[in-house]
Amino acid sequence: MAADVSPAHRTILQPWSHLCNPGRSSVRLAAGVMGMGQAEDWVLLAYRLPRVPSTPRSAVWRKLKRLGVAWLGDGLVALPADPRTREQLEWVAEEVTDHGGEATLWRGRPLDVSAASVIVSRMTAAVAAEYEAVTAEAAAVDIADAAARRRAVTRLRRELHRIQARDFFTCPQSEAARRAVDHLAAANTARTLA
Repeated sequence: MAADVSPAHRTILQPWSHLCNPGRSSVRLAAGVMGMGQAEDWVLLAYRLPRVPSTPRSAVWRKLKRLGVAWLGDGLVALPADPRTREQLEWVAEEVTDHGGEATLWRGRPLDVSAASVIVSRMTAAVAAEYEAVTAEAAAVDIADAAARRRAVTRLRRELHRIQARDFFTCPQSEAARRAVDHLAAANTARTLA
């Protein structure tokens, strides 16, 4: 993201320790918050776009879906915090503001551990379904002709790469999908050589 974007376009807030609760002792608060691991940090994007024209709204929605965000509410999405996901959401926020909308990035942690577990479960389930679709398609294409199998292997490897980019919690179905595509590639090679 360009460094010349003014803060008026996008506010980046980091709700940490005593800055959130000025009346509480920062030592007591730091003991309760700072002991959590970085894996529990999330980058949140709160955004709002004008209803008309609808094209920017659709483009933003597609980009967020491609990133694999957790949809927390209308105009509120989250990703596990790391430099890559923060940059990706910064780019989306910039696009929102370029189209006359409002966007704010936050970095924070759920106060309720069970709420975080629900979000992780939803994100993992969505990715698992995508991996299972790749596995099923690899099995279905196994009986096709050589050209169709070659095209399918290329397409499925690309799809696996896209899914892995949004598999933030190492979904167990990823290995089965990878093996299915590798098996299809090996079977195609063996049939071509035979």
